[in-house]
Amino acid sequence: MPRQTPAQKRKIEKVMGEFKDGDLKSSSGEKVKTRDQAIAIALSEAGASKKDD
Repeated sequence: MPRQTPAQKRKIEKVMGEFKDGDLKSSSGEKVKTRDQAIAIALSEAGASKKDD
């Protein structure tokens, strides 16, 4: 996996902080309940999600 830029790292930390606080919601407005879903959202928001070659 390529290294994260500082901006990506900050975005991931922000999203995961919201998850920890219980404030993270999916794009459909539902509360995120699993860590895996929170990670997927964080990576997507940061533009760091894995892309097919």
